[in-house]
Amino acid sequence: MPLPTSIKPDLPEAFLARMSVLLGDEYTAFLESYNQSPTISLRVNTLKLTPLSFKQLSPFSLSTIPWCSSGFFVDAIENTRLYSSPGKHPYHSAGLYYMQEPSAMAAIEVLAPQPGERVLDLAAAPGGKTTHIAASMKNEGLLVANEINSKRVWDLAENLERCGVRNTIITNETPFRLANHFGSFFDRVLLDAPCSSEGMLRKSEVARNEWKYELVKSCAQRQSAILEEASRLVRPGGWLEYTTCTFSVEENEGVIVKFLEDHPEFILSSIPHSPGYKSGRPEWVGLPKEHGINLAVRLWPHHLQGEGHFIALLHKNENRESAYEMSGLISAYEVRKLKKAFQKASLSPQQLRLVEKFIKENLTITLPAQKLVSYGSYIYHLPDAYSNLSGLNVIHPGWWLGSIKKDRFEPSHAFALGIKSNQAQRSVGLKMEGHEVISYLTGESFSSSGEDGWVLMTVDDYPIGWGKRVKNIIKNYYPHGLRW
Repeated sequence: MPLPTSIKPDLPEAFLARMSVLLGDEYTAFLESYNQSPTISLRVNTLKLTPLSFKQLSPFSLSTIPWCSSGFFVDAIENTRLYSSPGKHPYHSAGLYYMQEPSAMAAIEVLAPQPGERVLDLAAAPGGKTTHIAASMKNEGLLVANEINSKRVWDLAENLERCGVRNTIITNETPFRLANHFGSFFDRVLLDAPCSSEGMLRKSEVARNEWKYELVKSCAQRQSAILEEASRLVRPGGWLEYTTCTFSVEENEGVIVKFLEDHPEFILSSIPHSPGYKSGRPEWVGLPKEHGINLAVRLWPHHLQGEGHFIALLHKNENRESAYEMSGLISAYEVRKLKKAFQKASLSPQQLRLVEKFIKENLTITLPAQKLVSYGSYIYHLPDAYSNLSGLNVIHPGWWLGSIKKDRFEPSHAFALGIKSNQAQRSVGLKMEGHEVISYLTGESFSSSGEDGWVLMTVDDYPIGWGKRVKNIIKNYYPHGLRW
């Protein structure tokens, strides 16, 4: 079928030929979707405010995404004046929302992580799905966010910090080493698999330039290998979700069908219907239409407002091996021993005194001493549940509170973004009008009368960072790497 003249000419011809064969009568509608501008959307960070509160506060014209209660299409940008886009707005810097592709929001709505669970995001950077998981868990339980790429893992850390995520251990590991370390430990595991990104061709010039059929085949092989390790990390009775942002049958139905043939302990689960969701395509892998792979979900740009996505939800049989026999989970007694070991070996009495002094003088909350540990000069607050991390490459073992510098404790940006404005003894509200917020975000110091000490800087009562007042001048502690 000829390519309509209005379609962007840089779509790979071999890709279009494949889609023409697969989609048949749907192909024209699929092509026409590429004439539409990519959707701008955001997901409200419910760790900080409700979707309704944000909608009342928002300077953007919004409409609700049907499959995500905290997700919104950005229909128009109004009254922002100094702020050209949602990603360049102080509310974004304060972590009130995450800029995320609408189809990608479906994944965590399907996975449905719960507060108090143990959850793993196996390929987490840059953190869109991870921050969604943390919000669903309400910062309760244990979330392990892993990224194998040693550069992208810091993007992940930055986004988790900005969103005020406190229950997360960030690792920079291979799936194989994680599976050997933890075993079948997690209630839910997400594998957002690295893929050929066919579903992002409209948005990404890089994806368009890199696409070739050899990439599809190599991705499918790698995905099967990673999925094998991911399956080892799920406890009996737990859930494994496999997602991609590609249309490729080799990387979607093909990977899952092969996996299920090799793993009878897993079954494919149905996914609640939402407008625009379409079933998996068993006929594309030579199976009858009633085959169970049709329980997987495809999101198509010609059926909904968003890019391409594939979701398969797998449930592990309850009657497999004992989670305690096969995992790195340590007993409650060993946890108590580990906490004591951390206290004795890491958090010295001097360090503890400095942290408690800071909290007493500057905050209205307390943090239990038994959850405080140090890695070198860095002080962390541990998640509610955790495992022995020895031998793993850990970026952050919990909520980073700050650092010991000589004879004082200096709070981290993550500490500021992880508390509420009423939990600080001193705060300064920055005005959105004029240049006050921009002055802070660019690193300027400014005059402010009041009591000396650490000051929580806020925007519309939401924390955005630290300042320190000395003799009516607030020194700016907004991180240099984040400054506008």
